[in-house]
Amino acid sequence: MDSLSGLMAFVRTADLGSFVAAGRMLGLSASAVGKAVTKLEQQLGIRLFQRSTRSLRLTEEGRAFHERCRRILDDLDDARAMLASTTDAPRGRLRVSTPIVSYHLLLPVLPEFMTRYPEIDVDLDFNDRLVDLIDEGVDVAIRSGDLPDSRLMARTLRPFQMLLCAAPSYLERHGTPECPRDLDGHHGIRFRYPNSGKIQDWPLTLAAGEPDLRTRTVLTCNNMEALRGATIAGLGIGCMPDFLARDPLAKGALRTLLDDRIDAPGHFSLIWPSNRNLSPKVRVFVDFIGERLFSTRCETPGETAAPTD
Repeated sequence: MDSLSGLMAFVRTADLGSFVAAGRMLGLSASAVGKAVTKLEQQLGIRLFQRSTRSLRLTEEGRAFHERCRRILDDLDDARAMLASTTDAPRGRLRVSTPIVSYHLLLPVLPEFMTRYPEIDVDLDFNDRLVDLIDEGVDVAIRSGDLPDSRLMARTLRPFQMLLCAAPSYLERHGTPECPRDLDGHHGIRFRYPNSGKIQDWPLTLAAGEPDLRTRTVLTCNNMEALRGATIAGLGIGCMPDFLARDPLAKGALRTLLDDRIDAPGHFSLIWPSNRNLSPKVRVFVDFIGERLFSTRCETPGETAAPTD
């Protein structure tokens, strides 16, 4: 085997945890894969795996080498896919997992994508559950927050800002808070994360000596759409992302509160499995969403998003 084949044998073995599984993926015998990895270790002068009769584990040096080699092979796969895409039209079923709230961003641009790539059939799964892309066969997903799974490739997309909002009718009944301390006694509508069950903290910056908030949580839900609806209905104060609040703010159905005391930037990412070739259908979707859908900055209250060409 040449050096590239040795790297492939090592990376697939590390990804899948055995010579047998790696050989099945590469179309080789387990013995051939094992010999290729051993030869690579000899060339490097470093043991990459700790072997026993029952397990195969990466050494510390092997883990570091694995990450670098996997990026190299992913880049090579991307280059091959790019060349293939110059002759093959992107086609096939594209499975996309995305948070429920993101339909506000995604659906308006999908007609353009489907017109541009008519041979791609888009299968959208709007779900706040933390989907395992590899186990569930998802091609690409949109997620917010940190992405700890090292098996995934990611492209950072739209930044957003969390906003504290209330309906004018609610503020007329309960008053408009001018500082965090004024929130004492107000009604809170709180978001519960679907995966962990934890209640979202309001992203208020408290000065030294300021007491913790003592709001009354009158409603908890695990869906941002429901939280927005309850806030517009005047049930209390809710915290939501800027793109979700944009329309009701523009119509006067919501007002923002304590803008100068909120610091909660976030961002979306497109992710896809790193051990899967970036096929033409995935590449064009990633490029389209990255270039067409997301702006490059957060929107502050009162701003209007610049039109896209």
